[in-house]
Amino acid sequence: MAHAAQMGLQDATSPIMEELITFHDHALMIIFLICFLVLYALFLTLTTKLTNTNISDAQEMETVWTILPAIILVLIALPSLRILYMTDEVNDPSLTIKSIGHQWYWTYEYTDYGGLIFNSYMLPPLFLEPGDLRLLDVDNRVVLPIEAPIRMMITSQDVLHSWAVPTLGLKTDAIPGRLNQTTFTATRPGVYYGQCSEICGANHSFMPIVLELIPLKIFEMGPVFTL
Repeated sequence: MAHAAQMGLQDATSPIMEELITFHDHALMIIFLICFLVLYALFLTLTTKLTNTNISDAQEMETVWTILPAIILVLIALPSLRILYMTDEVNDPSLTIKSIGHQWYWTYEYTDYGGLIFNSYMLPPLFLEPGDLRLLDVDNRVVLPIEAPIRMMITSQDVLHSWAVPTLGLKTDAIPGRLNQTTFTATRPGVYYGQCSEICGANHSFMPIVLELIPLKIFEMGPVFTL
């Protein structure tokens, strides 16, 4: 999870998030080069009194500064579209979980386990135990296996919500009357936190999401849900 004064993104726990971090670094380097070039040109303009009359009407230079931005846009657009299609790809998921947003809690349904349904509320400060995180821990965590493709079906019962877990690279809107889906494959066990990322009301920031990811062998041994 994120910590105080963190400058970068959270560590990736899924292949999609790894791709997003790589694309972030790729785009950031292009931005740095553009900023350096612009600042260098401004510096030369402010520090020299010489005027080159050859650049006042130069077709070659106009061609370069028209084609170069187009090439830069292509270098950004191609990997961006690739990741966009990867996030929409759903291939034979091993488990399907339905998440329903309410004001202000989440309801989860394990459709592959006989319709197991439970609510996930934020823990009040009086119920926190040592090691729990204020405003992030919940009474019922979502327990899922790692190294298995998981499909999340996300909707809402009242207003707009957004089911987001940054370390997995997930952010999907929960819209009343619409069923959105996303998929992920976790690569390592642990407890991962997220929050509603939509302004859905006065307490929209108090809709935490907690995923407890465990090895697939332990998940297949039997019920691991503590309701």
